Amino acid sequence: MKREEVKKLMYERFIEPTKLKNDVFVGVELELPIINLNKTAVDLKLVHELTVKFKNYFDFKVKARDENDVICALEDQVTGDIYTFDCSYNNLEISFGKEKNLYPVKERFEEYYKFIQDILNKGNHTLTGLGINPYRKYNKRLPVPNGRYRMLYHYLCLYKRYEDEISFHDMPEFGMFTSASQTHVDVNFDKLIPALSAFSKLEPIKAILFSNSVLNGENMELACSRDMLWEDSMHGYNKKNIGMFDTLPQSIGELLEYLLSTSIYCTKQEGKYINFKPTVVTEFFKKEKINGEYFEDGKYHEITFKPNKGDFNYFRPFKFVDLTFRGTLEFRSVCCQPINETMTAHAFHMGLINQVDEINQILDEDTVLFNKPYSLTELRKIFAKSYFPEFVEKSELKKLLIKILDLASESLKERGNKEEKLLNPLYKRAKSLENPAQRLIKHLNSGGKIEDLIYEYRKL
Repeated sequence: MKREEVKKLMYERFIEPTKLKNDVFVGVELELPIINLNKTAVDLKLVHELTVKFKNYFDFKVKARDENDVICALEDQVTGDIYTFDCSYNNLEISFGKEKNLYPVKERFEEYYKFIQDILNKGNHTLTGLGINPYRKYNKRLPVPNGRYRMLYHYLCLYKRYEDEISFHDMPEFGMFTSASQTHVDVNFDKLIPALSAFSKLEPIKAILFSNSVLNGENMELACSRDMLWEDSMHGYNKKNIGMFDTLPQSIGELLEYLLSTSIYCTKQEGKYINFKPTVVTEFFKKEKINGEYFEDGKYHEITFKPNKGDFNYFRPFKFVDLTFRGTLEFRSVCCQPINETMTAHAFHMGLINQVDEINQILDEDTVLFNKPYSLTELRKIFAKSYFPEFVEKSELKKLLIKILDLASESLKERGNKEEKLLNPLYKRAKSLENPAQRLIKHLNSGGKIEDLIYEYRKL
């Protein structure tokens, strides 16, 4: 395929759907770590029993089974809610069907959560609101046994092949112990570039407000270690696939050019999930043959295959602010939040999606964080840490955070659903300049136990 053909595919898949967006709906995805309080590996028998009981109680239908014929995904035919697992059976994921109002999502989440906790607690297990499973060392490194997750884990483990090219961390299983809180928001074609710009600029501020992924016992200076875990893995082999935009696109054309410089690393052909060396998407479709690997009969096999148009369905970058084929912006940089503050991030994004011009103006004129000798990428890394740099005037930083929150609050008030109340915990964080991760680190550094925060962050 020629470059222009790939560009046309890119436009049709990612840009065209935004032209159909008139209303603003929200999609919420919550990942929650499962913890065995006995400090041993998560009991998978208990987890599978939970899935069956959940299915029967809420009348969800089986959406998928793993290769052992175990249910790994359920779906509610009415709401579109999906109960599943992300990467491993240690990480529960609940995705909610699209809504205009966040309160129905909140109500269903709380109902699901109470039911799940009741089952898990009887087996001395629990969910909690932490972005890193604090008992990860006790769990087995086992992906959900299906084609996609087995392929993904195998791909991430291949980092040793490329250590002479770039540096990686040595935790390829990170997807099995990291939990995120992701928001999808509809975006209209005319507002796509301003929205991409505004929310990219907000990433350092989001690090200050939402960081909650501490590698307790390993790297206590990182409040949001999820960034590092993604960027210094095989997902970051091509740095344009992850993190921030190095230069913010100023037009649809520039956005397409950026996407054309990102890489593809997997596909599915003839029923086989295949991984291969990350290849810039335009180069991938030029090649006559690609060398890859697939799993069959208990082991991995080498394969040579010819790229085809269907492979494009498996192309996907993982930016902090990601444009999806659904015509939504997906906000991927927020860690799982304390349970009783779960909806904060979704309210934040919903409140600001119609305020992109105001955001751009505020941040373009700001001198507290911006208009300094730091790129957006550098600012995000600076504020993903557990301490603030010397150049920040804390009193002015509080004012900036509250100005952004006020903008979100006013927008939510106009919607008339009282969703602005969901932002209240963020005002407390802004005024104290303390996010959940910083609170955890402070607690551990003062001699407190991680169990105290497991229990506190699991409260509904």
